[in-house]
Amino acid sequence: MGSIAGIAIASVIGAAAYTLGTHYGAPVMLFALLIGMAFSFLAERPRYQAGVTFASKGLLRIGVALLGLRLSFEDILSLGWGPMAGTAGLLALTLLCGVVLARLLNKSVAFGVLAGGAVAICGASAALAIAAVLPLNQRSERDVLFTVAGVTSLSTVAMIVYPWLFIELGFTPFQAGFLIGATIHDVAQVVGAGYTLGHEAGDIATFVKLQRVALLPVVLAVVLFAFRGQSGGQIQLPWFLLGFVWLMLMGNLMPIPEWIRAAVNDASSAALVVAISALGMRTSLKQMADLGWGHAFLLIATTLVLLMSAIGFAAWTF
Repeated sequence: MGSIAGIAIASVIGAAAYTLGTHYGAPVMLFALLIGMAFSFLAERPRYQAGVTFASKGLLRIGVALLGLRLSFEDILSLGWGPMAGTAGLLALTLLCGVVLARLLNKSVAFGVLAGGAVAICGASAALAIAAVLPLNQRSERDVLFTVAGVTSLSTVAMIVYPWLFIELGFTPFQAGFLIGATIHDVAQVVGAGYTLGHEAGDIATFVKLQRVALLPVVLAVVLFAFRGQSGGQIQLPWFLLGFVWLMLMGNLMPIPEWIRAAVNDASSAALVVAISALGMRTSLKQMADLGWGHAFLLIATTLVLLMSAIGFAAWTF
């Protein structure tokens, strides 16, 4: 019964976050995190502990695996090889920047990978997926929560500022769409920012964002290989990564009714929202503050590196 009670309370928090997010047009993940943190006192109670732990780990992996069905090869290839190569290059540069800054700021390489990957790929979802394959330590969950809150907040700011910035810099709707898709962290904010500039910019932004998301399993495999020494030297692909790839292939190679796709997408979103609610319950504001200014600086710096690099690539290429 304890497991059920813990999952139930995390689900209620997730439902509240979804209601608030859709009503106010704000990031659901951020609401889930903040409300979950407000109920952190429940996480240590025996009645809820097991369920909250499962929700923060098991449901997280299920949600990440189900993301695979969202990806379409046709969408990913729609822009051609030049922008695809550029998108991959920007992702690699941002990841490298996260690792280098982590070393300079005396943070762990794992946090650099976590923060860089979240900025480079798809915000909170990427942070949760990467965290699931990184070595665990006493600060892991606080690092994840800080990263989720940080990239979600930065995405919201970017959704408001970037469309105006790219137009002021004289970019065409096609260029602006590419830049929005290549630089904003979370998928929802990419869609919101892209379509404020029209259908062309919105479509291009969505396609570029999908290319970044499509590289998530590649990044997870690289992270597993890089940290193999901290897991007994064995490289074992986690089941949720295999599930992600399997669903991606199945979704592109087999005819799947739209209602099934929609149901799986909804299930994925729901699992991730409940997972971040549970993660919020397992931490506190004091623990977040104890991480220091270096965490925030790293997230902001990698975001700015990605932005400036993407602007340079778009100006030089298109």
